[in-house]
Amino acid sequence: MPNPKRKHTRSRRDSRRSQNQKMQLKSLSVCKQCGAMHLPHRVCPSCGFYNGKLEVPKKEKKKEGEEQKG
Repeated sequence: MPNPKRKHTRSRRDSRRSQNQKMQLKSLSVCKQCGAMHLPHRVCPSCGFYNGKLEVPKKEKKKEGEEQKG
């Protein structure tokens, strides 16, 4: 099996290896309910809908005065 005659420099080696670490843009789709961008085939994080159905109901934040009644 052929071997290199000379040692490759660190920069040449690292530039070759760095091609695997490039950031790739994730594909996003638009929610049909609220219009927000989300990952495809997943529940919309802003409204909780998937495929036109409410899958995860959003938790409403309690106001400061309504913490404990009674």
